[in-house]
This record gives sequence, structure tokens and C-alpha cells, in this order.
Amino acid sequence: MKNSKLFEPIALGSVSLANRLAVAPMTRVSATAYGHATARMAEYYGEFAAGGFGLVITEGVYTDKRYAQGYLHQPGIADDRQAAAWRAVVERVHAAGGKIVAQLMHAGAISQGSAYASTAKGPSAVQPKGMQMNFYRGEGRYRLPEELSLSEIEEVLEGFALSASRAKEVGFDGVEIHGANGYLLDQFLTDYTNQRTDVYGGSLERRLRLGVEAIYAVRAAVGRDFLVGYRVSQGKVNDFQHKWTGGESEAALVFETLSAAPVDYLHTTEFEAWRPAFSNGPSLSALARRHGSVPVIANGSLHEPDAAIAMLERGDADVVSLGRGALAHADWPQRVQKQLELEEFDRQLLSPVADLANADRFRAATANRCNVLRGSSY
Repeated sequence: MKNSKLFEPIALGSVSLANRLAVAPMTRVSATAYGHATARMAEYYGEFAAGGFGLVITEGVYTDKRYAQGYLHQPGIADDRQAAAWRAVVERVHAAGGKIVAQLMHAGAISQGSAYASTAKGPSAVQPKGMQMNFYRGEGRYRLPEELSLSEIEEVLEGFALSASRAKEVGFDGVEIHGANGYLLDQFLTDYTNQRTDVYGGSLERRLRLGVEAIYAVRAAVGRDFLVGYRVSQGKVNDFQHKWTGGESEAALVFETLSAAPVDYLHTTEFEAWRPAFSNGPSLSALARRHGSVPVIANGSLHEPDAAIAMLERGDADVVSLGRGALAHADWPQRVQKQLELEEFDRQLLSPVADLANADRFRAATANRCNVLRGSSY
């Protein structure tokens, strides 16, 4: 296992990684009410680097104080004070030998909690599918969003660019633009949420336009030698089963278009990364490698080592990212190298609220129960 492809070094853009294992972005809603990262968050992210992950990708970080915030207690990087609060996180990860990327996120129409806005805005005034997520402090249906004006779209792009610049200033190794999972850039890409008739709506090329403009805006802000990635998915947090209607031909255009922009990697995510993206055929990450021209990170139920290794050995991905596996074991890479037992992820870590305080309580209670059981055996 020590010699498996998982533990080969790789370069993404100008960043050299010790291995091909990344921590996936996972919403933890554990910042202060006004979006400042905390000392507990520094410990949390540092544990992954100390546990052997070559790359740590933060949870989605909101990019402006207009309409970008999606969840109460979500961290931001929308001003200098929020950015400064991330410095301790970055330093903790670097001290443990890891690299760290900030995921830049605008929630758009599915914003369910904000310190700054009582209105959600998206590409069109279309009622979002599904219900708000209660483990992120939401309740009931999503609000009916208002349509972003062209001037507000310019503000969105400015928010991505300025946030990327702040991330570089405080020492992040790169940024990942969140174009997946039903958030704003994905809402523009998706046909049923984007009913616009201007340059951002209609054809697939036009629905991709805002994502591409976000890449160019970020690249202009950070320069050529700073890592910039882009996350892509079909499914959404509020529409889990969604598939692109054009199948592989649509996927080909998505990946060709995005990778033709100045981006260093694509990060695909599906529930099970190895499954066909459509009714049959290649997985989404394999399609990204086939039709794109940059390295690909694959995400989705890859916490079993054999599944993760197979993705790399088949050439379906260059790096794999773990969510549940990393939450179950912050030292997953070291455990795999040492062939130690891997426990199943327990969803109680995220219930009733998916924050770090709840996870700490759960782990403390579990440790106490184990101590009691060990004591009763004598």
C-alpha cells in the first residue's frame, strides 16, 4: 500500500503535493456569526494535514457581503478581517506539511441563512427544488429568489476576484471556484434554474459563461503562478439525481470550455465517483480527463482504499478527494499506509447540526461509552 499510486507525488499548477489524496470541501458551519474562522477550525483543518493528506480544500467560503452567504455561521473571505482570521488555519496546515486551497462559493438562489441579506438572488426567479437543510440550520422551503441584474453579476465576479486576492495574501496555496452542487455558478449552468434571455442564458455556451468569467476574473486577480481550480457536478444539494440532459456531448463541451480557461485543475463530484455519469459509459471524472486538458480531482464515496486506487490506476483521475472518509479518520492516509482498520463514517457526527461542536460532543460521548465498556469487562 505504501507504494500505491495514492502516495505518489503530483503537481497541480505550481503547487507540488506529497501525494494524491485531498480532503474534500465539507460545510461545517462553525465560524462566528460574521464569518470569521476560529481557533477550533484551525485545529480541524490542521488535523488532516498532520494525518497525511497532501491537499486540504476548505469548506465553501462566501465571497461577498451582498448575497453570497449560504448558511448561518459559514466562514467568509469577503473582507480583510475575515481573511485575516484564516491565517491561523493556513499556518496550521503548512506546519503539518500540507497544502491548503480556499473554496470560493456564492450560494445564489439556495442561500438559506445570511448575516447580510433577507433575499436570495439567482440567475432567474425560479423556486428552488427541495427543502432547506436542517443540519445547516435551515427550515422549510427555500425562498423564491430574485433575478440578478447585470450590474449585480459584475459584483459577483468582483467578489470572486477580491476573495481570491485575499486568499493569496493570507498564504493559501490556491483557490477552488465552486461551480457545483446547485450553488450560483451551477444554477447558471443548469437549464431549469436559468431562464435568462440575455448573454448568460439559453445555449449551453451562454449558461457556462459566468463560470468561465469567474475563472478569468480570479486569474487576473492572483496571477499565473497561483493555483486555481474549478469544481463541477451534475447533482445538487437540493436535486441529488440531476443529470445533464445532453449526456456525454454536453459533458464534453462543459469540460472543454472550462479547461480552455486559465484553470489548473477540475474537481468533479458524484455520489459514487466510479459510476457511469449517465446510463452507461465513463464516470464524470473520466469524461473530464477525456474531454478536458487539465488534471482532475475525483470525489464521491472513495473512502475504501481499493476504490480510490482503482480510479487513479484506470486513469480516471489524477487525485482523489475524501469527505466522509476524512471525517471518520483525519489520519486516513497514515492508516491506509500502515494497513490499520478503517471505521465506518457515523452520520451522528453531523446531527443535529453539522458543526464542529456537535462532532466534538459526539466523539466525547463515544469515548466515554468505550471507557465504560472497557471498565465493565474486568
